[in-house]
Amino acid sequence: MAAGCPKATAALIMLASAARLSVMAKYTIQQISDHVNGQVNGSGQIQIDGVEQITLAQPGQITFVGDPRHAHDWACSKASAAIVSSSIKLAPGSNRALVVVPDADLAIAKLLSLFAPPAVEQADGIHPQTAIHPSAQIGDRVSIGSGCHVGPRVIIENGARLYPNVTIFDDSKVGSDSILWSGVVIREGCTLGRRCIIHSNATIGSDGFGFRASADGKEIVKIPQIGTVQIGRDVEIGAGTCIDRAKFSATTVGDHTKIDNLCQIGHNCQIGRRCIIVGMTGIAGSVTIEDDVIIAGRVSIRDHITIGAGAQLGGGTIITRNVEPGIRMGGHFPTSPVTAALRQMATIRKLPELAKLLREG
Repeated sequence: MAAGCPKATAALIMLASAARLSVMAKYTIQQISDHVNGQVNGSGQIQIDGVEQITLAQPGQITFVGDPRHAHDWACSKASAAIVSSSIKLAPGSNRALVVVPDADLAIAKLLSLFAPPAVEQADGIHPQTAIHPSAQIGDRVSIGSGCHVGPRVIIENGARLYPNVTIFDDSKVGSDSILWSGVVIREGCTLGRRCIIHSNATIGSDGFGFRASADGKEIVKIPQIGTVQIGRDVEIGAGTCIDRAKFSATTVGDHTKIDNLCQIGHNCQIGRRCIIVGMTGIAGSVTIEDDVIIAGRVSIRDHITIGAGAQLGGGTIITRNVEPGIRMGGHFPTSPVTAALRQMATIRKLPELAKLLREG
């Protein structure tokens, strides 16, 4: 191993080897290159039987380099091959190969489908230990695992899969080929589009947080939330995420939007298409998020504001006012455009030195 190379622990290598043994498929570098539309630099006949991160990869495995900051790791890696972005200049080295592609991150996503383990086994049909209301409509090729509850007038379209202990309440709809993992709860009257993936313990349609003090101030009065949640097609919702039902009308999530684990979406939010919302983000009620917005982790967004199309919100940002389309926001409180936030942070770091100069001046 070259000097300065990071060392993988024995435990991590054992875990990587165990994961490798679970996948028996083998492909040549040329086959892999054809699959990802790349160009081979080195031998195209090297056999590959697994994919691993660059610091843990072993002989016979392929890794990837999509960021120039990790290019130096290739010299240290034991991997037999790497998928590399064309903007990064690397040499394959002895008895190794590179697959050069325009974007290594996109190519590795495509490659992983070759080595993915088999899907969790659950046969089509309805497990005998389920509670399916007679009025529910169940499509063809549907799989419903043990312990599931499907309420009155629920519609489950063709090819949907409900893993054990999923609960779907009255008048809801699950779109075709959607996957609901164990512990998911879909409350009454909510709709999921086609090919959605809802991860374990997510809740769709819980009551919006609506309360008011009573006239005499001695009680807190609950405001009924009579709306629904409507999820578009090809949406993915992470484990433990909650999307509240609307006070009126519907809380909506647009097509192809991806929401990470442990996010909170308040009542009457309107989330556009192709948005990315990273974990621990909290969005208060009646927020409009337009198409193609990226929200990093642990962002807080106050109620009744609009995030314009294509905006990007940095991690930990607190949003208290409307954000214009295409703007990148950063910082905590108050938030600012990213360039201004960076200047502010640099100035804050200089304050002790400036204070010293003032005292001495």
